[in-house]
Amino acid sequence: MRLLRSAEPPQDWLIRRDQLDAVRRSVLGAIPINVLLGLAGTLVAAHAGEMRAGLIWFAVSTGVNLLRVGLCQAPCPGLALTPATSPEQAPAAARSIDRHLRLCWLAALLSGTVWAFLPLLCAGYTSDQTLFYLTITCGITAGAVTYGTAFAQVPVCFIAPPLLSAAACLLVAGGFDRNCLAATVLLYLAALTRSAFSSEASFRETSRLKHEATALAEAHEVAHASASALAEAMRVRATHDALTGLLNRAGFAQQAEGRLAGQSCLMLLDLDGFKSVNDIYGHTTGDRLLAEVARRVAACLPPGSSAARLGGDEFALLYDPETSGCPPEALAESLIGRVAEPFEGFDIGRLGMSIGICQIPADSLTHLLTCADQALYAAKAAGRNRFRVFDEGLLRRLEMRRACERDLSRALAEGGLAVWFQPIFGQAGRRVASLEALLRWHHPVHGWIPPGELVAAASAAGLTESLLRFILERVCAMMQSLRESGRGDVRVAMNVSPREMAQIAVDEIVLGRLRALGLPLTMLEIEITEETALDIEATQSKLVALSQAGIRLALDDFGVGYSALASLRTLRADRIKIDRSLVTGLAAADDKRGLVQAVLGLGRALGLDVVAEGVETAEDLDTLEALGCVFMQGYHLGRPAPAEATLRMLIDQRVDAA
Repeated sequence: MRLLRSAEPPQDWLIRRDQLDAVRRSVLGAIPINVLLGLAGTLVAAHAGEMRAGLIWFAVSTGVNLLRVGLCQAPCPGLALTPATSPEQAPAAARSIDRHLRLCWLAALLSGTVWAFLPLLCAGYTSDQTLFYLTITCGITAGAVTYGTAFAQVPVCFIAPPLLSAAACLLVAGGFDRNCLAATVLLYLAALTRSAFSSEASFRETSRLKHEATALAEAHEVAHASASALAEAMRVRATHDALTGLLNRAGFAQQAEGRLAGQSCLMLLDLDGFKSVNDIYGHTTGDRLLAEVARRVAACLPPGSSAARLGGDEFALLYDPETSGCPPEALAESLIGRVAEPFEGFDIGRLGMSIGICQIPADSLTHLLTCADQALYAAKAAGRNRFRVFDEGLLRRLEMRRACERDLSRALAEGGLAVWFQPIFGQAGRRVASLEALLRWHHPVHGWIPPGELVAAASAAGLTESLLRFILERVCAMMQSLRESGRGDVRVAMNVSPREMAQIAVDEIVLGRLRALGLPLTMLEIEITEETALDIEATQSKLVALSQAGIRLALDDFGVGYSALASLRTLRADRIKIDRSLVTGLAAADDKRGLVQAVLGLGRALGLDVVAEGVETAEDLDTLEALGCVFMQGYHLGRPAPAEATLRMLIDQRVDAA
């Protein structure tokens, strides 16, 4: 027998394992017949007067049969072989199969040799019992081949000795009949041998097909499992955020589809101050921080919640407050407090979180997100670490914004918008020094629209540049009128929002239009907010181009934002405007007076004009004058008015001064 070699195909030792298993079963099934036929032969020998020889022969045959039975029942490690057997264990197990097969055919040869001595009981097939013993020999050899279909060497080793012995005895006895019978026995041996090997070939082919089918089925199962695992992995990657492990926007939308019918609550979470983390510490630290925030958010989630990272530092949470027993306000406070805790390994101070909550019935996730976004915007406007629930007030504001986005294009085309002008006074409020252009829109349904909402609606509707050009035309018209009326000394300021400054070429549009109309560039002033100054890289080149051309720059809402003092020089600012929150009620607030005094001192140190916005009372005016403030603006001094009224006021002032 060949031993298993590393180059053999895996199914070869599996086939030999099947052969050994079949040999064991066939031998155990054939032994009882062998014993019964041996006992019959012994009885016939005893009847013929050969009892002693018969008993000796039967005893030897029984001993060999017991040996074969023991061999078939002996443990064989190779029978435990499976296709999953490790390569280290397979060779030793396969060798045990070969060893047991070898012992099986040796035991069969020994048993066949015992049956080869059967002629001793019938005088070499010459006694009257010859026919009986020949019949037994033919029967037991035919049965051996019939039972031994799995491994040809076992039946061949068993049948060869008795049939060769019978043929030899017949030839020795001589005679035409016996010689012909001897030839027949040899022919019978050849036929049985051929049948045994043919049966083994069929058995091996059947075993091979069985194992190939099994291997194919297992491979199909493995492939199916692999495909399923790959599909699941792809589904997870498609629906989950790789950084935090939370759902992404697409996965969140899928989970939310079937949950909007109940009392679902949507919460939008946005980190306060995260941009500075990325700017100062880098995106690697920012990513680590986001992963930790996601872990903290997940730890606070009520059962049955869905949490997602929608992008950047914005997260979303959807859950049922009634089922979970957790009110949205309590959950929001818990989340804000958890995120505000110090971050181990992050020396970045305390991080904040603002939350917008929407619990109104909605038929789509988009509607819920829009409402929650309105609440989030309101929460951030109120300060850090706050939450806001979407209510009737925010609903009206949302409806107003949608109406603005829908109707703004028509208002621009049909003259529904107007630009009014509010004076900025110099000489401590005694003479108009400049004008500030203010956008006005009286919506047919929602009335006067706040300028901030109008700018946001223009951005959402893709009308940012159109709106800027509209304001610029009105400002240019006012500048032309001022020159013609002899008030060319009055500058006109127009506000440029962060969106406008970032999205469009403000410098090219403004400079190109003023030059086309032949207007002095020094008559125009551009007001930007500190929010614009935060992203200096995106705005500096445009503001520098405007400043170098002669257009003055003013920094609005100074004192309440986050810009650095260095940005005043970087952006080439000529004027700063103290935010109205520091001016209103100035006469009765010592802390405000100190802040205003500091800003005025900063202006003098840097050579900047300082304008105090929000002068609403005579007391505030007197206080500002006492502090040395030269430029002021507010309702107490002059309210915004249409261009015609403003121009008349300036002409009248000129006449009075004359």
